[in-house]
Amino acid sequence: MQLIGLTGGIASGKSTIASRLAEHGAVVVDADRIAREVVEPGRPALAAIAERFGPGVIAADGSLDRPALGAIVFADEEARLALNGITHPAVLAESTARFAAAGAADPDAIVVYDVPLLVESANEYPFELVVVAHAAADTRIDRLVALRGMDRAEAERRIGSQATDEERLAVADVVIDTDGSLEHTRQQVDALWDQLRSRS
Repeated sequence: MQLIGLTGGIASGKSTIASRLAEHGAVVVDADRIAREVVEPGRPALAAIAERFGPGVIAADGSLDRPALGAIVFADEEARLALNGITHPAVLAESTARFAAAGAADPDAIVVYDVPLLVESANEYPFELVVVAHAAADTRIDRLVALRGMDRAEAERRIGSQATDEERLAVADVVIDTDGSLEHTRQQVDALWDQLRSRS
């Protein structure tokens, strides 16, 4: 099994790359989806969040009240770190279990971990390669405004709150340039897939 880390900033085209790799046969594990799953009702992480932040962060139906929690953690660095201390180990454990399951099902599997915060957690996973989706900040801002209806100031703030391009590129083994056309991006992903197949 090969474990490939895939990252990129918001609106960098990371999802397009993940989808193309899945079309080729990669097993894609989505860190954001796992992060939502580990705080579902009945999960230990949700109970720990309620204990740490109080009943006000739990909605009437027993689910996590994300806006209420967000209001707390985005205004208080200590609270944000406490939340990460609860959710991060749960995501790590669940992700690792999924990698193992994919490897058990197919020893030659190419598993792609789609993870926005890879720069912050790269040392925790045994990645064979790290792939970074890269587009200029102006391109990404334009995409957020045009495709997600975000105002420009909010788009700039969201990009500014993430790891810098330099930090992401510093951990990259492969950079996919997503500034151009969709076809150009796909051609680079296809070439990457050929490279990964030749290694297995």
